Amino acid sequence: MLASASPRRLDLLKQIGLVPDLVQAADIDETPLKDEAPRALALRLAIAKAMAARAALGGLADGAVVLAADTVVAAGRRALGKPRDAAEARRFLELLSGRRHRVHGGLCVIDADGRARSRLVTTQVGFKRLSEAEFRAYLASGEWAGKAGGYAIQGRAAAFIPFVSGSYPNVVGLPLVETAVLLAASGIDITAADASPMTGEATP
Repeated sequence: MLASASPRRLDLLKQIGLVPDLVQAADIDETPLKDEAPRALALRLAIAKAMAARAALGGLADGAVVLAADTVVAAGRRALGKPRDAAEARRFLELLSGRRHRVHGGLCVIDADGRARSRLVTTQVGFKRLSEAEFRAYLASGEWAGKAGGYAIQGRAAAFIPFVSGSYPNVVGLPLVETAVLLAASGIDITAADASPMTGEATP
């Protein structure tokens, strides 16, 4: 089970040959705690999402493997979530323009026996200094909506980013190497031909 409604995370899993048998977003409060660091927030939310998704399965949880993730864009110690409107997206982009920031990806996998494994992955991203025309065009595109930090590296914002250090798919929404490691530790054989993800069994 993938505890996320993000089409980007689903596409990333498909990229490494995995298709969850169930995709369902976890309903949790994502409000940061007082003085909570962005990296701690990303990991806490990933764990909370996995636990909430498993609890929602009820009796079906036995034997299920649950994967959850959370992405937090951090400008210094400030966590930039999904902008509520274009004005907030503009403020986020102004904070990122001409500087480097970090993208923290929290991961949690709960195996069939209920054991949770988690990991935090951090990627450094550098933005060029944006012109007024670039601000306006990007905001007008609407691509900022629903994106942590107000941008999508896999979309038009790629033209703004000359520097990435670390996992690129982490910035998109799911660090694939670390995800594969956690799934393998939880009993999912991702090397099996035509593996049926989240069960690890080969499909005919």
